Amino acid sequence: MTMPRLSLYRPNRTNDYQFIDRTIKEMYTVGGLDIYVHKYLGPATGDAGDADATLPVYDTSNPLFIEDLLLLENRDRKYDPNIYIQRGVYRTQDIDFDLTQFGLFLNNDTLFITFHYNAMIDTFGRKLMSGDVLEIPNLKDYHPLDRSIPKALPKYYVIQDAAFASEGFSQTWLPHLWRVKATPLVNAQEYNDILDKPFEPNNIWDPGNFYPMGDKVLDGNTYYQAKQNVPPGTDITNTDYWEEITNPTTIIDKQTTRPKDIELNDAILTQAAVEVPLTGYDTVKFYILPTYENGQPASDGVTVDNTNPTVDGTEGLEGTTPRADGYTLGYLTGDGIAPNGLPVTPGVSFPTNPTAGDYCLRLDYYPNRLFRYNGGAWVKIEDKVRTAPAFEALGNNIPSLRSSFVNNPYTTSTTDMGNIPQRQSLSQALKPMADNGDQGGHLPPNPPPSGAL
Repeated sequence: MTMPRLSLYRPNRTNDYQFIDRTIKEMYTVGGLDIYVHKYLGPATGDAGDADATLPVYDTSNPLFIEDLLLLENRDRKYDPNIYIQRGVYRTQDIDFDLTQFGLFLNNDTLFITFHYNAMIDTFGRKLMSGDVLEIPNLKDYHPLDRSIPKALPKYYVIQDAAFASEGFSQTWLPHLWRVKATPLVNAQEYNDILDKPFEPNNIWDPGNFYPMGDKVLDGNTYYQAKQNVPPGTDITNTDYWEEITNPTTIIDKQTTRPKDIELNDAILTQAAVEVPLTGYDTVKFYILPTYENGQPASDGVTVDNTNPTVDGTEGLEGTTPRADGYTLGYLTGDGIAPNGLPVTPGVSFPTNPTAGDYCLRLDYYPNRLFRYNGGAWVKIEDKVRTAPAFEALGNNIPSLRSSFVNNPYTTSTTDMGNIPQRQSLSQALKPMADNGDQGGHLPPNPPPSGAL
């Protein structure tokens, strides 16, 4: 008689596995935390009229689909409107700053959360994966510093990676726990389906209640605000007492730093426009010495000790206007201003009966061009190439080719593609085409003639 070989390993989920699994599940039920799961459904279905082969069009939602095959991105993500509750366990930790490197690095705000595997499958039908968003209820901020916030701020984490937990393998060598790595959710395009939801108080309207002026209520999917004290029995459609909130406060408005970031950026741009109003180099403050054709100074006999000359005088030719920008000529120095602050006649044509040394700024040139009359002809001095660095839209008195190119709002009419924008990025103008199928353009079949290669 031989003794059977002892082995705890079981290739199948036997009664031993079921017993251990029920025990672990009970432990998570008793000691775990309710975690709200925003299930990732997949990228947006796309536009059927888009002929780009790298942007496929999907008929259904699938988390395995890829929205952009060129950049391998899922920018427009869809999430299940239903919120799933799953018990999880994670280790709380203090948030410390890493001072061992240049700058401040917050490297321990990453949560490793474990879930009971079979309970997870039974709850929402699949494993937690990268892209799923977790809402941790015990981390809510119930006392935000901004007192205008109507309710506690939720804490969101997005799953970056997921796998079986090493501590979740039982004596049978079968796994029971699923471990995810989650980082704080950021205000990005990928999560607009979650963050762009109303964040108003969920006060369900009751026609029998009294509501003071300013109260906000929810009726169906619409928010209303009391315009004055609302007596009981007042219908929600009474516009004398209620007004619809067309743009309710969203999670983005209160949960993220984007509004403050935009405010900071606008303030920086405003100050930058004050300190650097134009591109290029400011040469207005420099005096340009008038010269003869041979380059010799035109101010003969005039010294710094002489107090008689004036800017409009003719003694010693000190009133002679500079015939060029002189030493101030350089890259992006043209501002359309005459040297030394001398008068300029702007217009769309040259003035009649000019005097030698007069300046004229032609506004019909693009960009505007400054001319000087030398007694026989109008000679070009410079182009007005100094423009605002922010590339404001057309119509803001920025007549430059660069500004018109950057802010080109016009379209070109075609017979086969309609009105196409004149300003296009290379990614749109030079679209890759598939080397199989219909070239990504949904072309009709056009087989070669018989016998052709």
